[in-house]
Formats: sequence, structure tokens, C-alpha cells
Amino acid sequence: MGNESQNFLPELSDQEGPQPGPSWGNPKWLAEVADADADLTQALDPTTMKLAVANAADKAGKPADPKAIEQAADDSIRAMLLIRIFRVRGHLAADLDPLGLSHRETPKDLTLEWHGFDGQEDREVFVGGALGFDWVTVGKLYETLKANYCGKVGLEYMHISDVEERRFLQERLEGPEQVIQFTDEGKRAILGAVIRGEQYEKFLGKKYVGTKRFGLDGGESMIPALEAMIKYGGQLGVREIIYGMAHRGRLNVLANVMGKPYKVIFHEFSGGSANPDDVGGSGDVKYHLGTSTDRSFDDISVHMSLVPNPSHLEAVDPVVLGKARAQQAIRDDLKKHEQVLPVLIHGDAAFAGQGIVWECLGFSGIRGYNTGGCIHFVINNQIGFTTSPQFARSSPYPSDVAKGVQAPILHVNGDDPEAVTFACKLAIEYRHAFGRDIVIDMWCYRRFGHNEGDEPKFTQPLMYDKIRAHPKVSEIFAARLREEGVIDEKYADSVCSEFNTHLEDEFTASKTYKPNEADWFGGRWAGLNKPADPETARRNVETAIGGKLFDSLGRTLTAVPDDLAIHKTLGRVLKAKSDMFESGVGFDWATAEALAFGSLVSEGYGVRLSGQDSGRGTFSQRHAVWVDQKDERKYIPLTTLPHGKFEVYDSPLSEYGVLGFEYGFAMADPKSLVMWEAQFGDFGNGAQIMIDQFIASGEVKWLRANGLVLLLPHGYEGQGPEHSSARLERFLQLCANDNIQVCNITTPANYFHVLRRQMLRSFRKPLVIMTPKSLLRHPLAKSTAEEFQGETHFMRIKSDVTEIADEKVRRLVLCSGKVAYDLMQARDEAGLDDVSVVRIEQIYPFPGEPLAIRLKRMTNLQDIVWCQEEPKNNGSWFFVDRLIEDAARAAGKDGMRPFYAGREVAASPATGFASRHKVQQEGLVSIALGLSDGGAAARNLKSNKSNKKA
Repeated sequence: MGNESQNFLPELSDQEGPQPGPSWGNPKWLAEVADADADLTQALDPTTMKLAVANAADKAGKPADPKAIEQAADDSIRAMLLIRIFRVRGHLAADLDPLGLSHRETPKDLTLEWHGFDGQEDREVFVGGALGFDWVTVGKLYETLKANYCGKVGLEYMHISDVEERRFLQERLEGPEQVIQFTDEGKRAILGAVIRGEQYEKFLGKKYVGTKRFGLDGGESMIPALEAMIKYGGQLGVREIIYGMAHRGRLNVLANVMGKPYKVIFHEFSGGSANPDDVGGSGDVKYHLGTSTDRSFDDISVHMSLVPNPSHLEAVDPVVLGKARAQQAIRDDLKKHEQVLPVLIHGDAAFAGQGIVWECLGFSGIRGYNTGGCIHFVINNQIGFTTSPQFARSSPYPSDVAKGVQAPILHVNGDDPEAVTFACKLAIEYRHAFGRDIVIDMWCYRRFGHNEGDEPKFTQPLMYDKIRAHPKVSEIFAARLREEGVIDEKYADSVCSEFNTHLEDEFTASKTYKPNEADWFGGRWAGLNKPADPETARRNVETAIGGKLFDSLGRTLTAVPDDLAIHKTLGRVLKAKSDMFESGVGFDWATAEALAFGSLVSEGYGVRLSGQDSGRGTFSQRHAVWVDQKDERKYIPLTTLPHGKFEVYDSPLSEYGVLGFEYGFAMADPKSLVMWEAQFGDFGNGAQIMIDQFIASGEVKWLRANGLVLLLPHGYEGQGPEHSSARLERFLQLCANDNIQVCNITTPANYFHVLRRQMLRSFRKPLVIMTPKSLLRHPLAKSTAEEFQGETHFMRIKSDVTEIADEKVRRLVLCSGKVAYDLMQARDEAGLDDVSVVRIEQIYPFPGEPLAIRLKRMTNLQDIVWCQEEPKNNGSWFFVDRLIEDAARAAGKDGMRPFYAGREVAASPATGFASRHKVQQEGLVSIALGLSDGGAAARNLKSNKSNKKA
């Protein structure tokens, strides 16, 4: 392989994150050594100030007076402090609340009196170019600062350490001229969008009285603002926008921004399905659904998609970011991040209250997760369900969490759609220039309750008295445009009338509308499909690889570049690996996995693995990344392979966010094997919302297939209750309608085949694997070279290591995972030649048909036992019990039921005492094999036998 330097990070990927060198170094974290207000520093330079005063005196025909210079310097210093305070705190005096309920006194440090200028409005001061002035009167300076920082837009940005970012924002917000400027045509377009938003909600309320719609009423300024993102984003190179949002305003966005036909939404309101009748699926409520479409502004077409979401607040956020990252990779846009834009629309209470928001903000600058900046739009209703802001957060604004990643925040009054649209335009420009997150906090109100059936005056009577007397956004804006001469008296009414006529036509058309196709196997998913049935679709997929590729991968996985100083222990690992390829035996779990990854990459697929310790592996088993021991350069052997792309990332210490991100990535790219690995399987608990709401049910709810793989270390080895169980039972409880696959695999070769099968079939299903811990290096859990080649494939059922003729088997012990080796070892030591141990490698979809064939051949079978390490109320028992009985019945063994051998029921997954664990493990193995009664476990077994006789 040689010493090809291009295989070292960061050249491998998108130039993100730390540069080569010590792992603790991240220059992006260091604030530049520069003044926070460079123009202010320059203006206060003594030489500059003296020259300015001298020039001014010269123009006036007077000599420069030292006292005048001293006074001018004092004035300038106070003027500069005034500018500085407005930049930092001006937003506190901004006109943000449409209802006027948020009473905020102007801070004293934002007054002229505080700065010693009281009554001196006509005095000229030198500010050296700040805000576009050299010399300016105090009064003019003060009015300009108030107009820039205390109008309908309040900007928070002085927490940003980067000087250029601050200067960029200052240049667009500061100056004596009006900053928010749109043409008359643009203003009419903004008014038209607001009217469509309002009239649409009014129409729905009239036609579907009392039906929940979670309307946008009061926040309609968001509609023209989102359209501005499309228009100005397109001008800057954006060709795809991926949206995520919760309920409020979703139907309005679907119709008036995404362009989903009104008749389709009306059809769904009337109880119709979003998909053809023959597609199946459970469906979901209309305000959870997504869509995709194309819109054009100025002859630039932008593809847009709104990701479907559950009711769990903000759960869709990481999914959107993962999908955006995948689309950037597909478009070869990972260096500039120009073409694909993620936009997340939040509620104020959720943005402040949901931890997943911070997890997603934390992705913004991390290699492998960065999307080049996400635009966050907060619909700030100033209330969360029935909870007022003072009880919903401990900070002044719901957006304060974003300061943790130095994102600028634009607070804006939702009654001024022009200002909101300006904020979105500025956000697009900032994101394009710096590739960083930015937040728009639109202060508005919720005209009705949490949903249209709620009575909000139960809890906020004063607020809703104000709201009911408050004019609509369109009325306020139309009045202003009439005053400016932009529209006449009849314009707004004519727009309303024309739009309502169109809505009536669409409403009539909805009565005969029928969906003719399902939107799920297009684009990059073309050629994939839904499997005809779970049983036959999984048979005999050709997953073996040829000898030439096998040998080539062996060389890639064991050759060390000449200039790489690897750890001495890694050297021994690589030597052992080399011996495997030379001898053809002893292949362990990590090598089998690397062979699966490498073979898929060689065949043109992408492979993406992330998790908290995925590069090395939690158990020091993987070593996908080799670190130079002298300078910490990173070398990844699998990235040297041609055709596909291999990525492995040590993720942030997040489960909920990272798993959601990977789900979103897999949603967009079915041609990449996307895997999330938990450090220990029980860490999946922290991502349970993603598992329940997306992974297990996303396909049946939203017709969104997904091939994400979960790697969850699982196994009872006396390490206590926390890291023994990946909660296998929870995944099995979620299994139905062929939704996911659950495996507990015992051989490296079978693991190799299941990973390859995941990509080589014509469909995608999430795959949950209970991965091993001790089996990673177990002497019996090895495979031979032949098991990866020839006619081999994934085995849903694995036979006993010891060959026992089927007709000789008296007792069949079924199990899955690590306990199989304990059983086989104890059986062999006891000399039992009529007890067979058969491993169920794939628990769901359950391999009932091949199991029945096997049982039918066991003509002398007397007992079937299910053995597991987990407590009886955990693990597989309650899932497989009846399925095994069904297989026995299909084999002609009516009345034969499996017996349980395992731990008793327990509230905790495992004991915390190694000695107790050992006794329990020996007992359950002994009972399963019929070697002893095993005390309490035996009584459990006898109870099962009594049930059989009864």
C-alpha cells in the first residue's frame, strides 16, 4: 500500500473539524486576538482623533485648541461606549411584542443621560466611520442607533467571537438609511402571502368546524419569510431545502410554502387517505405528514421536502440534519454546503425546553455532522400549551440556548411581515457566508387555543382579551402599504376574494380526488421496493464474496504505511489478523465486520458508522482508525478502497440526537450502509423516542422505508445491571407488520452476511443487532475463510457446533446469543449426545418455516426448551413462546410447547454481584440441559411441565 499521505485525515472527507495534530487542538474554538469593535478601536486612536479635530478646526478657519481636542476625545469615548452598549443590549429595547404585553423599560445604559449627553443632542462628535458617520450630532447618532437596534428587529450577536461575522451583521443592520428595504412589488408579494396564510386558516375553520388543525393564526408573517428563504437561497446556490417542524402552522406551510395541492389537504380533512388504498400502512394525522415538491423563483428551481414527524416535540430535528448531510454527500456538496439547506421551525416553549435542541445545535461544528449551518425559525407564541414563559424557561428569550454555539439571534416582531422577511433574507446571507447556524425568533401570538377546540381564557384571560381585540397581521400591513401609496383601498379585498374563489374550487375538487401513487420509491430510492412477504424475501440472498476480493481486503486490513507509527498492541492485533488470512481460520468478529464494510465499499456502496467510540471500538476490538503515536495523524485503511466511501465517526456523547441524525441520513441514502453503535446496548434507552416513533413505525405511518442498522452490545457477563442488557424485549415488543429486523448473532461470518444482506436486497428495513462483548474474542466464536465465500449466506438458524443426527435428538435447546456457547460447552462436558443446541440468529421476522422443517426431522424429540440469560420478563421468551409452539404444530408435533430455562422475573436487568451472576448462569444452563433441578429455576421449569400436562 505504501505511504499514501492522501489517506490521512482530514483529506479523507470534507475538511471539517480538527486539523492533523494533537487531538485536543481545535483552532476554531479560539477567539481571534482582535477588538470586539474594530471600527470603534480605530476611531479612538489618538492620532486619528487629533487629525480629525485639526481637520474640523481647519475647515472652520480656527486653530486647533488643545482643550477642544480633549473635549472631543471625551465626547468620542462616550459616543463609542453608547454605540457599544446598543450593539450589545439594544435588543432589550426593541419593539418585539405585537400584543404589548411584554413590558420592558428602556435600560438606563441605553439613554443619553446615562452617557452624559443629556440636553446635548446638537453637539457633534467624532465616531470615525461607525454607522457610516465620521462626525455626527449626538441626536442623529442616538436616533440612528435606536432605528438600527430597537425597531421591529432586535439583533443579538456580540457573544460571537469571530470579528468578521460580527462585522458582516453590523454592515447589514447599521446605518443612517432605512435598513429594511423592499420594492413596491416585493411589498405586495409579502402582503399577498400573508393574506393567503390568513384566509387559508379561516377557510379551514369554516369548512371543518371544531377539527384540530393547529393553525398558524397570529404567525402568518412566517409564510412570506419562508418564501424569501427559497428565493434568496436559490440566488446563492441553494437547490434543495429540507424542513422540519411540529404541528403549529404545518398545514399552512404544506399548502402555501410547499405547494401541496389544497384539494389533497381538504381530502385528508374529510377523512381520506394520503395514499392509494392498495399501499397499506396505518397512516397518520394530517398535521404529522410531510411532502416534497419543487418551486421556482426567478427561473431557479429549488426542491423542497418537509420531513414527517410525530407529536414528540423537536424529535424531527436530528432527522432533518441527517437527511441534509446525506443529500450534501450525494450532491458532492460537503465542502461548501451551498446546495442543501436545512430549516427547522420550532415552537418557543419547545426550543427552550427540549434537550434535543441543544444536541442538534451541538452538531453544527462537528466533522461528520456539520451541515454548513441550519436556519432555526422560532414561532414565538409567548405561550406553551397553557404555560406562560415565566414557567417555561429561566432565560429572557426562548432562543438563549443557541448562544452556546455562538449563533446570532434575530428577534423580530411578527406583526411586521416585512421585518420578518428581512430577517430571513439576512439569515440566508449569513449562513451562506459563514456556514453556521442562525436563529430567527419571531414574536407573535396564538389567536386560538393550543388547538382549535381549546379555551385559552381558562389560563390566560388577559392575554386573550388582548388577542381578540388585536387586528390581523394583514390589516396592519395593508394599512401601512396604503399609507405608503403601494396599494389602493381595494387591493387587499380583491386578493382575498380571488384566493377564496380558488379555495372553493379546490374544495369541490377534493370530493372526487383519489391519490394515484405513493410517494416513497422515487429518486435515489428508485429500483427498491416493499418486500412481497417477510419470509421468502429474506431467503438465500447472495452475500458471499470471491476469493480475489477476499485476499485483497486482507492486504488492505493488515498493511501498515511506512510512515505510520502504530501502537505496539495494535501491531500484535494486525499480526494476528494477518495470520487469519494466511491460515484461513480463526476469523474474529472485528475482522468479519471489516470484511463486510470493505466488500460493500469495493462494490460501490457507502458505509457510515457512528457512535461514541466507534473508531477504536468500545472493547478495543474494531481499530477502524489507526492513530500515529507520535503526532496523532489518523489513518483509516478502508478509505483507501476504490468505488464507494467509508466513514467512521466518534460521535458526540448523545444518543437521541445522533440516532435521529443517522436515521435521517439513511432516509435519504439507501445506497449507504448506515449504522449507529451504542457504547453499551442499554444506552439506547436515551434514544427511545427515535426508536418508537421513527425506526419502528415510520414506514407504516408515513411510507418512509429506512435501512438503518443499530449495533447494541448485549450479553450477561457479571458486569452489573447497567451494561448487561440492550433491552432486547423492548425491540421485540415493537415488532409487527414486517417493520424491523432483530438479530442476536453468534458467529463472525453470520454477522458479515447480515450486514451485506442489508444492502444487497431490493428493500430496506431497519436492522437491530444485539452485538456481543465477550464473543468478540471467544475461542469458539470464530469463522473460517470458506464461510465468507462460495455459496454461503446469512443463516437465520444456526446448527449446533457438535454434529448430532436429527433423529437422535431427544431434547432441543433453542436460544440466541452468547448463552449458546455456555450451553454447548456444558453439554459436551456432561457427555450428553442426545441434546442439541440450536441458535435462533434472527428473532424477527421469526424463522418459523425453517424451524418447523428442522423439528419435523427430529422424530424422537421429547422436550423443547427455550434458554435465555435475561430474566423471564425480559429477553425473548414472551415473544418466541407461541411462535415456537406454532412451528412445532407445523412440524406435526401438536401439543408440544417450549419450556423456559432462565433467570426468574426481575425488576433490574441483572445482578450487580459477580458471584451471584455465576450461580444464576450455571443454574439456567444446567436446567436447560436437564442436568439438575436448579432450585428456584427448576420450580419454574416444573411449573411449565405442569402446564403442558394440563
